[in-house]
Parts: sequence; structure tokens; C-alpha cells
Amino acid sequence: MTTVRLPLFPLNTVLFPGLVLPLSVFEERYRALMRELLKTPEDEPRRFAVVAIRDGHEVAPSVPGLPDPTAVPDQGPAAGFGTDPLRAFHKVACVADAATIRERADGTFEVLATGTTRVRLLSVDSSGPYLTAELDPVAEDPGEEAGALAEGVLRAFRQYQKRLAGARERSLTTGADLPDEPGVVSYLVAAAMMLDTPTKQRLLQAPDTASRLRDELKLLRRETAIIRNLPSLPSSDLTRGPTSLN
Repeated sequence: MTTVRLPLFPLNTVLFPGLVLPLSVFEERYRALMRELLKTPEDEPRRFAVVAIRDGHEVAPSVPGLPDPTAVPDQGPAAGFGTDPLRAFHKVACVADAATIRERADGTFEVLATGTTRVRLLSVDSSGPYLTAELDPVAEDPGEEAGALAEGVLRAFRQYQKRLAGARERSLTTGADLPDEPGVVSYLVAAAMMLDTPTKQRLLQAPDTASRLRDELKLLRRETAIIRNLPSLPSSDLTRGPTSLN
């Protein structure tokens, strides 16, 4: 994959290669994006890039029902991201392929996308109805001892799941059906753990698979120790992320 220009979908979350992301699209700029993607034949990939928004940058309101009825929200593809949108986003993103795009009666969309490859943002263009970005591919190098690290991460992840199950008094997936390919393991665990967006972003942009796995091993041990000392956890399903709203 060489340098490409793709539509940009900023979110307050991180998408990893191989992971599925359900989206509920209601803002006009992203509706325009989905309408454009629907023009792509079904047998061709409907690609866009999902990028995490940096802390302190929020999407401007663009739907009715604001607390101040006289307030006029920012409009346009770069609304809420300042005069230089590139500064509002993390530099490493993930290309997504929209497997399904369904338009609702009210003009909003339900989308099911899958992460494919990592990319680095070079520039952001706000001249159209939605943001586009020039992107360079980011290679996924295995690094040293990735296989052994993946085995350790899987063991730690199973302990993490068991602690979650014990704290919540319900069973979770035991992990017996987890993959063993180091790169896949690293992304799956990064997506499945309860971590804040900056930490997930750090895992996404790790220099190689082994570095990501080493970081995850430390995080899993820390989080498992924290869960062990918690009297209880919230009753919401912690093993499945919510549908992302744009």
C-alpha cells in the first residue's frame, strides 16, 4: 500500500486492525461520507480512516435540541477541530472497510466496519463536505520474541478475564478460542482491555508487535491486580464496546 487519500472519520475511540467497529452515523458531514461510500460497488472495499481525537478536542454540536436555542453550532467538515484539524487528531490511524452501510428512514446510518491496516496522517483536507486525509502505510514488524510474548500475554489475558468474571459474578469467554498469531493477539487484547483512549492509541502506534505485547503484559498485570482489590464492578457488559456515535 502506497500513500493514499481517504475519507477521515474522527472518533473518541481507537480502531485496531482486524477488529469490528459498529457505528451510528447522524452528523451531516459523516452522512455525506456514507452516501459517497455507497456509490462504491459492493464487490469493492468501501474504505475510510478512523482516527482518534486528541484529549481536549470535542466534536462541535450539530444536532437540534441544544440547551441554548439561539446558539449556532459550528458547521462544516472541520467543525470542532480548530483551524488546523491535523493537530486535533493522533497521528496514527486505522483504515476501515465498511462491510455494511444501512440508511435508516430518518437519513442516519448504521455501519459495520472492520479495521484493516495502520496508517500515518500526513495532511488533512477540509475543503469538501467531509474531511479527507493523505495517509502513509505503517508497517507491522514482529520485533524480537513476539511468539513467546504472545503466549505470556494470552495467559495474562485469561487471568484478567477470570478476575473480571469473578468481580462481576458472571462467566466470560475463557480464552480457549483465542488466536495465537502474535500480531492478531496484540490487537485483540488491546481492543478488549478496559483502557482509556490515550493508552489504546499508544498500543496502536507501537513500533512493532513485540513492543505492543510487552506493554500489554505490564498493563494486564496492573489491571488484574486492581480488579483483584475491587469490591465490585459496574453491571454493564465490560467485554463488549458500545456502538460509537459520531
